[in-house]
Amino acid sequence: MRFAAAGAVAVRTIIAGALLAMGACAAPEAPKPVELAYPPPPEEPRYFYERTLFGSRDVAPETAADRLRRFATGESERGRGFAKPYDVEAVEGRIFVSDTVNRRVAVLDLPQQRYYEIGTSGIGRLIKPLGLATDQVGHLYVVDGTAKRVHVYDLEGGYVRSIGTGEILQRPTGVAVSADGSRIYVVDTGGVTSKDHGIRVFGPDGTHLFNIGTRGKEEGQFNLPLMAAMGPNGRLHVVDTGNFRVQVFDRDGKFLFSFGRAGRQPGQFSHPKGIAIDRDGKIFVTDSGFANFQIFSPQGQVLMFIGTRDERGGPGEYLLPAGISVDADGRIYFVDQFFRKIDVFRPADLPPGAPVGKAPDQSVSSEIDTADAPAPRAPNL
Repeated sequence: MRFAAAGAVAVRTIIAGALLAMGACAAPEAPKPVELAYPPPPEEPRYFYERTLFGSRDVAPETAADRLRRFATGESERGRGFAKPYDVEAVEGRIFVSDTVNRRVAVLDLPQQRYYEIGTSGIGRLIKPLGLATDQVGHLYVVDGTAKRVHVYDLEGGYVRSIGTGEILQRPTGVAVSADGSRIYVVDTGGVTSKDHGIRVFGPDGTHLFNIGTRGKEEGQFNLPLMAAMGPNGRLHVVDTGNFRVQVFDRDGKFLFSFGRAGRQPGQFSHPKGIAIDRDGKIFVTDSGFANFQIFSPQGQVLMFIGTRDERGGPGEYLLPAGISVDADGRIYFVDQFFRKIDVFRPADLPPGAPVGKAPDQSVSSEIDTADAPAPRAPNL
């Protein structure tokens, strides 16, 4: 069954009011909130929709100065919302969001309930922030598509250095970084007439080390690649958008395997875009054509998908998906550019209200067998 025929089903629990004698009725009790489960019943849920983030208003309380500014300017929206979010990176509950129109990285620190911005002034000022990545040393890497380089900051927004130049990078969009920060992999999408479609690999000091791939459709070649992510095993995963697949390499650029092809069935792609990998190695790939994201085993076997195309833009509804990230606690953060939002999904074995960003003692999605999962069943995979 095609994706268009599937979608999340709301799990509704409504407590009916008791009927009184002689036809009189007591006031009905308010229904409990609708909870979206993925996959929908009768399958056992693996994830639940938890909340939607729109900007600073989700973490920072409005101050008297904010209210005065809104009164003076006539602004109706409280706080600073996203204008056109592109990518997202979640680090222990601190959510970094690149915004190409506002020319900044917005940071929503959920545990501390604070908001701040990166790249708005001085050295390291951003022009067109795109792909994001972090290492375990405490650095944030931001691709600037217009400047044709990657700016590096500490997690508080302090500028550290820049990597790459227009002589090396033609059209950078995505970035992935080894855990120790020793290898920076920059996705160079290239142009329609260019053969420079591939990955440029840099050292921590910005030295250009080597390239991976050129334009083509064979193993290790690319056609308009967009985003990349590092797995917990140190493997590089690249969204090869124009070839409708994800390619996997070792840290030195050796091709290992690929998965996906063009089509409308689960496990296939229409316009793959963003990618993330959780601590168990499961691979999350967004698709702006299907308006969803699919979850794959570390070997590339499709497990399930979340999301559906809908012009209403409610929970789990999208028109222009982009980036995705999975935090240490297993929560998924999924960007939709059209609705200017980030939907958050909680793994089913993470209790409601669990602290944000704190890794559980065990795997956050152990129920999904990533080694020998059975073939998915339509419509709910």
